[in-house]
Amino acid sequence: MFAVIKTGGKQYRVSKDDVIAIEKLDGDAGATIVFDEVLMLGDQVGAPRVANAQVTGEVVRQFRGDKVIIFKKRRRKHYRRRNGHRQHLTLVKITDMGVGLAAVAPKARAEESTKPAKKPAAKKAAVKKTAEA
Repeated sequence: MFAVIKTGGKQYRVSKDDVIAIEKLDGDAGATIVFDEVLMLGDQVGAPRVANAQVTGEVVRQFRGDKVIIFKKRRRKHYRRRNGHRQHLTLVKITDMGVGLAAVAPKARAEESTKPAKKPAAKKAAVKKTAEA
């Protein structure tokens, strides 16, 4: 059985015991990650997602990908730019997938709930200027 998950703006086709490199996610080696955006699970196709489906994985390690060279040139204009980029990646081993994996979901969500919530910035009151004659 396989699943199609979405993370980091990309879609991945995964099955049990697959090891995939995805864009960086928080977590040290050994941490459990739950992917809730499951677009397809076996023969179930979501519209846009499969209800109550989850794919769980374990972080193997954090690393950086190979260097990619970005080279821009405009001919006959004396314009050349060269940049390099190394993407931060997370290596994840898929451990389980299915509908309603309640045993893993509360644990992972509890870790997320411990993060402090961002409060909206308070608006400052406008200072009124008085005209002096």
